[in-house]
Amino acid sequence: MSTIPYNKKNVIVLPQTNQLRGLYSIIRDQSTKRGDFVFYSDRIIRLLVEEGLNQLPVEETTIKCYGDHEYQGAKFLGKICGVSIVRAGESMEQGLRDCCRSVRIGKILIQRDEETAMPKLYYEKLPEDISERYVFLLDPMLATGGSAMMAVEVLLSRGVRMDRILFLNILAAPEGIEAFHASYPDVKIITGGVDEKLDENKYIVPGLGDFGDRYYCV
Repeated sequence: MSTIPYNKKNVIVLPQTNQLRGLYSIIRDQSTKRGDFVFYSDRIIRLLVEEGLNQLPVEETTIKCYGDHEYQGAKFLGKICGVSIVRAGESMEQGLRDCCRSVRIGKILIQRDEETAMPKLYYEKLPEDISERYVFLLDPMLATGGSAMMAVEVLLSRGVRMDRILFLNILAAPEGIEAFHASYPDVKIITGGVDEKLDENKYIVPGLGDFGDRYYCV
């Protein structure tokens, strides 16, 4: 995993602890079986969701405890929902549900147009009140950023404020971060790691292969 520092506003990289490096060592390994890949990817996804929740605004509140004691705590402000970029982003939905009971989930399908090689929107299904929510945009890999940027355009067209979008991904390429951040500086990128680069085929290096295939098929 890269040691490239990302100190830009709204680019948050999970602390590179020994535990996290161990998890990535498992899911990057081409010999890892699908069951282990899914299990350890889910652990990373849970960490990403927890960090996303850390970014939400709260207000101070006083709680009455047993024995008539008081606790100075906090409660979240506003509603949230998840939006997955189909299909790989759907792998992250359960991690969000594990942390947030009854959370609403929307979906956006974007695929590459074979004639133009550009991302094309094929389908969207989003909560009707999404403009009133904080949105966790879910896609495990941030490579060129093309699909994610189109997804953000869909959210903005539905009235979601840019500063209420949190984009969660397991791995990111520097080129994707730069392109995405240049267009949407107020969207928080929360990633588990930043790799070295994109190769000539626009794959993340060293990466972990095709995430969707490894999670659902292999």
